[in-house]
Amino acid sequence: MSTDIYESPLSSRYASRAMQEVFSQDRKFSTWRRLWIALAEAEMELGLTKDGENVISKEQIQELKSHVTDINYEEARKREKEVRHDVMSHVYAYGLQCPKAAGIIHLGATSCYVGDNTDLILMRDALRLVRKRLIAVIRQLAGFSDRYKDLPMLAFTHFQPAQPTTLGKRATLWIQDLVMDLSDLDYCLSSLKLLGSKGTTGTQASFLELFDGDHEKVKQLDQMIAEKMDFPGVYPVSGQTYSRKVDARVLNVLSGIAQSAHKFSNDLRLLQHLKEVEEPFEKNQIGSSAMAYKRNPMRSERIAALARFLMSDALNPALTAAEQWFERTLDDSANKRLSVPEAFLAADGILMLMENVTGGLVVYPKVIEKHLMQELPFMATENIMMDAVKNGGDRQKLHERIRQLSMEAGKQVKEEGKENDLLFRIAADPAFGLTKEALQSYMVPAKYVGRAPEQTKEYLMEVITPLLEANKDEIPQSEELSV
Repeated sequence: MSTDIYESPLSSRYASRAMQEVFSQDRKFSTWRRLWIALAEAEMELGLTKDGENVISKEQIQELKSHVTDINYEEARKREKEVRHDVMSHVYAYGLQCPKAAGIIHLGATSCYVGDNTDLILMRDALRLVRKRLIAVIRQLAGFSDRYKDLPMLAFTHFQPAQPTTLGKRATLWIQDLVMDLSDLDYCLSSLKLLGSKGTTGTQASFLELFDGDHEKVKQLDQMIAEKMDFPGVYPVSGQTYSRKVDARVLNVLSGIAQSAHKFSNDLRLLQHLKEVEEPFEKNQIGSSAMAYKRNPMRSERIAALARFLMSDALNPALTAAEQWFERTLDDSANKRLSVPEAFLAADGILMLMENVTGGLVVYPKVIEKHLMQELPFMATENIMMDAVKNGGDRQKLHERIRQLSMEAGKQVKEEGKENDLLFRIAADPAFGLTKEALQSYMVPAKYVGRAPEQTKEYLMEVITPLLEANKDEIPQSEELSV
């Protein structure tokens, strides 16, 4: 590892090796070569001839195939310094290795044939990896949700105590966001196409010239290249490039994942502050350089940090798509080289962190119960009032009396730091006609969670179990967190 120049933390600290390989130089330039082979093969199979002679031979194709991965980078670099053109530098370098085929490499194509088609192929491969990681996190959270589907806990609106829920039900909210992200990803993946062989301005004029005006062969060329690169088809029309809205669409999917992950990390950090649920803390982990007792939620904080980067990065392709002129401008190129790979590396890092965290969540039921029981008297007041009305009380008068007693009990809790004694105050008020023993029957948390356990079971059974069963083979490559 070089220590005297800048190195992106997305590579050195956060993203997996698998995702880094997708956007590596080896993958990029070997894909360029595979695309040149696909083009040459398709042109040969369609019978490209000149003066009755085949322009491309099987021998040339075989020569090209024998040098797909042994890329002569140094030759390409030296050539690019001279000609200032990356594609033509690699055409030249490939030709040095394949002298018999040198004259037919890139035949009829423009730079975007390899550049844009490769970008689409790499985004497809990267989306597939993200998909596996997304399903892995959903699987982890589904198990957690099922395990705690019946555990009552305080729910919050405005981060103020509200009607109780269960821990499992709360987890379904995290899962559902991720399932929506998966749906968006699947749509994006299913609609992704190849640019194909469109030529300099998207008119395919150069290929029409090669095939002596045969429109059908030019159309077939497009589809054959797509099939050879394992794509269902090509975008039917384009300028020199595929529409940059494709990049915006892809990164919007990744941004959606970042939004869901950030929300999860917010909730978990709040829960850790409450000492109800914590992210895993390793035996030798240091929480603070100064405060040795601390257990900081550093992985959840990292999820939030990377998520903010990814959400902001998703603006790049949106702005690029908006700024393109006519059939193309080159102000997209430098931006794409940064924004697209880094978005995928960030998404990969986020989901690896989420899988790590959700696989080791620590739950403290006694603390959860303590917090709930401190607030439950307030939440039980509606039931208490209804029963008192049934016993002959006046609903309006009882409501006002409960309001007054609740304010008094709340003041004692907040200003004097004492326990919530609302039930004792109600028992002492003859307007209710209820004893302390009778009021204790209201202090059963399960009475106040509504359908939370049933909603959780139904959601897991009806939505998540079929989803996981349909994707049981989608297991991501095992990766350890770097830090």
